[in-house]
Amino acid sequence: MTDRIGEIARLDRLVSTGDRVVTGQLSHGVELLVNFSFRQVYHTIYNIAQTRSYELHCITLIPRTALLGKTRSELEALCVERGYEAYRGRQIFGWLYHKRVRSLDAMHNLPEQLKDRLALDGVTIGALAPSRQEVSHDGTKKYLFPTRGGGFIETALIPDGGRLTLCLSTQVGCRRGCVFCQTARQGFQGNLDAGEVVNQLHSLPEIDAVTNIVYMGMGEPLDNLPAVLRSIELFTDHDGYALPLRRITVSTVGVLPQLHALLESSAVNLAVSVHSPFHDQRRSLMPVENTTPLVDTIDLIRRRREDRRRRVSVEYTLFGGVNDTREHARGLARLLAGLSIRVNLIPYHEIAGAGLIPSTREAIDRFRDRLREKDVRAFVRESRGQDINAACGMLWTRDIAVRPDALRGA
Repeated sequence: MTDRIGEIARLDRLVSTGDRVVTGQLSHGVELLVNFSFRQVYHTIYNIAQTRSYELHCITLIPRTALLGKTRSELEALCVERGYEAYRGRQIFGWLYHKRVRSLDAMHNLPEQLKDRLALDGVTIGALAPSRQEVSHDGTKKYLFPTRGGGFIETALIPDGGRLTLCLSTQVGCRRGCVFCQTARQGFQGNLDAGEVVNQLHSLPEIDAVTNIVYMGMGEPLDNLPAVLRSIELFTDHDGYALPLRRITVSTVGVLPQLHALLESSAVNLAVSVHSPFHDQRRSLMPVENTTPLVDTIDLIRRRREDRRRRVSVEYTLFGGVNDTREHARGLARLLAGLSIRVNLIPYHEIAGAGLIPSTREAIDRFRDRLREKDVRAFVRESRGQDINAACGMLWTRDIAVRPDALRGA
């Protein structure tokens, strides 16, 4: 047993992580467990077998299972299926999300036989460290994370006084096609699973300093609602990360019926991307207006006015001469009449080919003042991280090549 574990440790240092695990059956009953790494697998097993004078009998591919992203009940089932008590799954939950260990071996109160069985079954922590970090002059940081499917996502970390907000991604790219968003220009490459969403906090160097989470990175969160809800459950579990619900916000362009499901399932805060109060213009900016008109989204929020558990805000990006006029301010005030909703006015960060320009600061302030005259709580959100393309609407990973060494994980 000791020989096998020693070989596992050596191979983990030599071979990068993918979504498969390989077992090499050697003579003398020695088994090797390695991560799938493109063309390196056979040669790595073969070379170690030769070094130790073992004869290589076979190589078998088995599915790789990540613990990160699994709920308490799923971890209990994982242990029960292997003949162990359910409480062992609860122990794994604590090690994983509260103590945040990097390996099965670090889970000291688990039986060695259980850890060995999990390892042989291809079960790993599943954490993926960021591949790159960029730092803005204003203190904002942008992290590039690999996904288990071979893609990449970007995550922003935004300091603001005593708050440190993590802006999470939920998809590689986005299918919603908003003309002013760089992520939308990337197109849609796939949904993240719950573990990949959680990993953006779990593998963050500043994890202990994060005070708030916003689902405002790459992708439309409601197009990946199961992973979003599961990640919220894990973020807020008292035996895990223990973040308060009131410090988590989900942003959406307005997708029904998923929005109704979110409001029924969770008390997280909600941010609705509006950008124009007028149907025809919003449709030209945001194709979602063709299938889910903004008035339907606002009507749903209005019907839930008695829901005092959550804060609701509106995100409104200002384009020069397009949606920053007096008529737009009046239209937005009419749309939100009677609702206690904060309006965040966002300076536009220009992207090539969109045919839009930013509003001037004078126009932004004037728009804010006109809303306030109509008793709408309006505030200007200052741009952060623009110099590293981490500001609102600027995240993009389409041109980043997949590298074998970008998929190292625990």
